Amino acid sequence: MPAVIAFLSQKGGVGKSTLARALAAVCSHAGLDVVLADLDPQQQTLVHWQEARTAHRVTPRLLVEPFDDPTEAIERARNSDLLILDTPGGVNDKTLAIARMAHLVVQPTGPSLDDLHPTVLLFHELADAGIPKPRLVAALCRVLDDDEEAAARAYLEEAGYEVLEGSIPESRAYRVAHNRGRSLTESDEQAFNDRADALIEALLTKVAAITSAEDSAEEPTVMPKGGVA
Repeated sequence: MPAVIAFLSQKGGVGKSTLARALAAVCSHAGLDVVLADLDPQQQTLVHWQEARTAHRVTPRLLVEPFDDPTEAIERARNSDLLILDTPGGVNDKTLAIARMAHLVVQPTGPSLDDLHPTVLLFHELADAGIPKPRLVAALCRVLDDDEEAAARAYLEEAGYEVLEGSIPESRAYRVAHNRGRSLTESDEQAFNDRADALIEALLTKVAAITSAEDSAEEPTVMPKGGVA
């Protein structure tokens, strides 16, 4: 079975698809067999992005598929190394089921209270439903400066939840990269690539720790040591 990472949020536009694409690209560059599941049948952000990636001949090619049901995605990725679930904004009857399927639940969030407050509320709901807190992490996106990042990090940690190291700044370079079928780590600005790499590496380290703990009696996890390639 693959390692499963789910990107969830009560809100749209906070960075779920952004981080899902970056993680898929980094792991594919590292040689892993990755399935990137687009669970938003209306917007299909990842599907359209993959079309742009193909049109611009970006490598490596990524396997992006739309699914209405996360269990179908699990079955599709059974023989893969990693399954990334990109969910639509909002919470519905599938949210808890997705969280229970995942080795790690990531909530991307902006640094404003408008984003942070619903992030904490959803984490509380998942924790109350029995999802272990070590599987719940936040990722800071669309950050303007160090002070804003520090304040947002403190807010989430005070609420009792882990925040991944690093953050994704607000940047035109990332939007241009997405328009060309590239990810955060494949932009034309190396400094921004490096900053995105740092957060993705923290994410990979977290997943590796969880999956290796669960599979300690079996072969070691397939997640790449040291994060990004």
